[in-house]
Amino acid sequence: MTQEMALDTVIRQRIRGLRLARGWSLDNLAARCRLSPSTLSRIETGRRRIALDQLVPIAKALDTTLDALVESADDGDVVIRPQPENSPGLTTWLLSGERALNGKTVAKMRITPQRLAGLGELGVHPGRDWFTVLSGTARLQLGDRTILVQTGDAAEFSTMVPHSIGAHGGPVEILTIFDHDGEHAHRHTPGVL
Repeated sequence: MTQEMALDTVIRQRIRGLRLARGWSLDNLAARCRLSPSTLSRIETGRRRIALDQLVPIAKALDTTLDALVESADDGDVVIRPQPENSPGLTTWLLSGERALNGKTVAKMRITPQRLAGLGELGVHPGRDWFTVLSGTARLQLGDRTILVQTGDAAEFSTMVPHSIGAHGGPVEILTIFDHDGEHAHRHTPGVL
């Protein structure tokens, strides 16, 4: 099967899957995209070639984009094999791929008390940060406040407040989500977390 035929099949499956997920019959979707139910049926079953002028109204009717409908079905990048990035007292594993959802970066971090010696000023940047503690206790310095975040708890805060995350009483592992500004500040500014 050629790549073009494989993608054609995936597009047909996406159209049918999105239609069924909405609980729509062929008649319902056909009315929304101004195609006949028989034409839509032939598109879904592969008995009719898919034309671009048909895909645009179908995508719109299904409340998706043309890009999402025709996106490659290559699943070679499903498994992410993160490589550790080390600095004194901090190891970071990026868990999101290059095409991360809505520009978010997901990372696992292991912070040790050794990191305290390397901390300078508290970081400030636009956006919000979120993390959950996988093991240990995190020490969140948020302005003048020190907040201890235990295993299983999560924290979310404005990053316009001066902040840092450290370990309390031993190593801590966290799972964190940064927006674009947070990813840039935390990954590209030495000493900031």
